[in-house]
Amino acid sequence: MAETDAPAKAIQVKLVLLGEAAVGKSSLVLRFVSNDFNENNSPTIGAAFLTQKCRLEDKVIKFEIWDTAGQERFHSLAPMYYRNAAAAVVVYDITKASSLEKAKAWVNELQRQANPNIVIALVGNKLDLITDGLSNSTVTSADTPTQTEVEEPHDDSPKDDDDASVKSDNAADSADTAAQTSQAAASGESLRQVTREEAEAYGKEAGGLLFFEASAKTGKGVQELFTEIAKNLPIESMLPKASANAVGGAAGNRRAAAGQAGNAGPGNKVNLNDGAANKARGGCC
Repeated sequence: MAETDAPAKAIQVKLVLLGEAAVGKSSLVLRFVSNDFNENNSPTIGAAFLTQKCRLEDKVIKFEIWDTAGQERFHSLAPMYYRNAAAAVVVYDITKASSLEKAKAWVNELQRQANPNIVIALVGNKLDLITDGLSNSTVTSADTPTQTEVEEPHDDSPKDDDDASVKSDNAADSADTAAQTSQAAASGESLRQVTREEAEAYGKEAGGLLFFEASAKTGKGVQELFTEIAKNLPIESMLPKASANAVGGAAGNRRAAAGQAGNAGPGNKVNLNDGAANKARGGCC
């Protein structure tokens, strides 16, 4: 094969997800990498690592995604995951006003301590729960990912009895949300506590954050989110580093996470390969 016919080498980009517990970070990633949704997702312990590729014009971007735990007791581990990250997705729940305040705290921390050129996206999740129909996000087609590698969550902290309380708290949050959803459906009222205008205005004030409202459950806005992040990455300046150390230092952080995990073995990998239909199309595969 001629050299010009060789496939483009993927540019590795480290991306971290941050946000309060139970806002749907893991569900957003699951929708992005495998076009799936799990109603009974277990809370993340430490962090989970996944990858997904996007095609942007003639370049292929491989997102190396760190999905972090939202519980406060894991907060001290966060710098290990956002250090040298090229992009961050900060998630809040549009039906819970306090989650936006937590998201703002994460944005402030990233702007103080993370890579100064980091691309930050503020995302309001659970758009499917509202009934006001005010969002103008568009529904994406249910595309199967072109190439995805999924690793089991890394447990980056010593196991203790608090794990049971984490799961209990998460189950309680899910039960409360389900009850609120049922009540809102019966009354015709919206569960929305954070208006699009409020969050979007904050995103502009905070320094031009990317802003999206999305639904991990329906897939609405998810592909657009990651495609827009890819478009805003300083790709040209990242190219010289890509072959040397993987943009954003993901490999080093994976080793650090493995060290934190102690004797835990490597996670199992599942390759989800689709047909060739998506390869000719731009955007996230």
